[in-house]
Amino acid sequence: MIHSLFLINSSGDIFLEKHWKSVVSRSVCDYFFEAQERATEAENVPPVIPTPHHYLLSVYRHKIFFVAVIQTEVPPLFVIEFLHRVVDTFQDYFGVCSEPVIKDNVVVVYEVLEEMLDNGFPLATESNILKELIKPPTILRTVVNTITGSTNVGDQLPTGQLSVVPWRRTGVKYTNNEAYFDVIEEIDAIIDKSGSTITAEIQGVIDACVKLTGMPDLTLSFMNPRLLDDVSFHPCVRFKRWESERILSFIPPDGNFRLLSYHVSAQNLVAIPVYVKHNISFRDSSSLGRFEITVGPKQTMGKTIEGVIVTSQMPKGVLNMSLTPSQGTHTFDPVTKMLSWDVGKINPQKLPSLKGTMSLQAGASKPDENPTINLHFKIQQLAISGLKVNRLDMYGEKYKPFKGIKYMTKAGKFQVRT
Repeated sequence: MIHSLFLINSSGDIFLEKHWKSVVSRSVCDYFFEAQERATEAENVPPVIPTPHHYLLSVYRHKIFFVAVIQTEVPPLFVIEFLHRVVDTFQDYFGVCSEPVIKDNVVVVYEVLEEMLDNGFPLATESNILKELIKPPTILRTVVNTITGSTNVGDQLPTGQLSVVPWRRTGVKYTNNEAYFDVIEEIDAIIDKSGSTITAEIQGVIDACVKLTGMPDLTLSFMNPRLLDDVSFHPCVRFKRWESERILSFIPPDGNFRLLSYHVSAQNLVAIPVYVKHNISFRDSSSLGRFEITVGPKQTMGKTIEGVIVTSQMPKGVLNMSLTPSQGTHTFDPVTKMLSWDVGKINPQKLPSLKGTMSLQAGASKPDENPTINLHFKIQQLAISGLKVNRLDMYGEKYKPFKGIKYMTKAGKFQVRT
């Protein structure tokens, strides 16, 4: 399965390595560095790189490459999913997953990785089980460990490992019993210059934070479960019940976990929440060009679009831009030719616009194509796919828990062509 793991920062330094079987030389990463040089951006490095004796599988998160070395054929998604689980575990343990934090907590990192894989095969990947095996670092615990020379390794087996529900601890007790679910959807879209949708799809997740006493059995039902396509579940979900009734039935892990992730790809199901009106023109003989864009809400069910940021890579011939925004602030970098406009909230009564002129290189020919506009935004209390939770019920325990559902839509790769 997984032989070794290398952590590589964005400048190409290997700052941590872990081997589960035999030690694999660092020189195997040269193949990865070659692929990294060929890729224009970090995100474009191929996730699977074959070498004469190994396969390198990688994910790029928080400006760190997590590169796994494999010697035999395995399903690539199996390894990639495990690497994502490693990142999520570090984030859960340390609050953030970054190079300085990993270096500061290197002992805990090695202890956690030792428990997550056994001889190269995934063993304990549930955060709450790991926290019983390896205590998360605190300032007090770090000071005590430094003085006494002890470690964060727990002195007894986690209770979940011995029960029929391996992802949940036994004997959980809370004074406030609460269960929160966040439905988060990310919309990727390409819009052509006339405003028609070329491609659009939604990646969604339901993240849960469950703090309930005992061994509760939950059922979660949706108003429109048929929307969900290509669904991936946490192991706690009873798949047979979902197949027959489209109801999520599960005994939840304790604390934070991802209940499911899903995909909505049917074109007609994906509503586009924003539109961009644009008028970007370059004249053949003139050294001036016109730039004008307006952003407005489209299908948002009356919810406010906030955190709007518009970016655009301008053609090389643009020397400078003289623009006036109706709201927010804008910057243009004459070296990288990157225009960025921080809009903030969109008020439907007074739509934000950015207007002005562009100075072009004298005598240079008109740019071959107009720039594309990239949008970032988020909409609170709206799942753009229309997914709605119908009800959440609890069985197996007598108390009444506090339940909460939150929805959020945000832009993934959202591009408007001009």
